[in-house]
Amino acid sequence: MTQRSILAGAAPSVTIKAGGSVTVRGHDGERVSAEATSRWGLKVEQRSQSEIARARAAIGEHVLFDLRLKLPDLEGKGASAEVIEVQLGGSGEVLVPFASNLKVYAGKNIDVQGIRGQVDAYSGYKMSLQGVYCLGHASAGGSMDIECQTMTGDKVEFTAGSDLRFHVRDLSSAHIRVRDLGGYWEARVGAGDKSVTLKSGGDVTLVTDQKIEPLPPNFILGKIEKPAST
Repeated sequence: MTQRSILAGAAPSVTIKAGGSVTVRGHDGERVSAEATSRWGLKVEQRSQSEIARARAAIGEHVLFDLRLKLPDLEGKGASAEVIEVQLGGSGEVLVPFASNLKVYAGKNIDVQGIRGQVDAYSGYKMSLQGVYCLGHASAGGSMDIECQTMTGDKVEFTAGSDLRFHVRDLSSAHIRVRDLGGYWEARVGAGDKSVTLKSGGDVTLVTDQKIEPLPPNFILGKIEKPAST
C-alpha cells in the first residue's frame, strides 16, 4: 500500500479524486493523510485555488505547449488560498482534519464521516455522508444516504440512481418535491422557505422530526421516518 501525508492546517480545503472507491474520515490533527489500497497510484499535492486548468496542445507526440492557466487577481488580494488535492488512481482511504471543507469525486463509492466543514460529493455508485455539518452539492449514480446538520443554498436538488435517504437536522422550513419509484409527491415543512428537490431511481426516505404537510395536487406523502434517538 502507498501512503502519503501533508501538513494542511486545522481547516483546509481538500479535493479528493478517486478512480475507484474512497473512504474519508475526520480526525483531530492538522495533516491530510492518504493511503491507496490498490496499485493504481496516489498523489497528494498543494495547489492554488486559482489554478483552474492546464492548457496543452500537441501534434502527434510533439507537445507545442503545456502550461497552467490561472485566474487573474482582479481584486488585488495577492496569492489565493491553497487547496490540498488527493488523487487516487483506484481506491483508498483519506484522513482529514475535522474542520476540513471537502470536494470528493469517485468513480465508484464515497463514504464520508465526521466532518465539521462543508462536503460536496459526486459518486458513480453508492454514497454515504454521515456526521457531516454542512451539505453542499451531492449526486450519486447508485444509492445515497445523507445525515448532516445543515445545507447550503435556498434552492437545491439531490439525485440518486437508487434509494435516497435524506436527513438534514435543521431543515425546519422547506418546500419538498420528491420524484421516486412510486411517483411524485410534494410536502411542506414549516413556512416552506427553502426549495428541496429529491430525485431517485429507487425510494426516497425523508428523515425529520418536523411536522409534514402534504400539498396538492394529490395530497400524497411518501416514506417519512423520525430520526433515531441519540
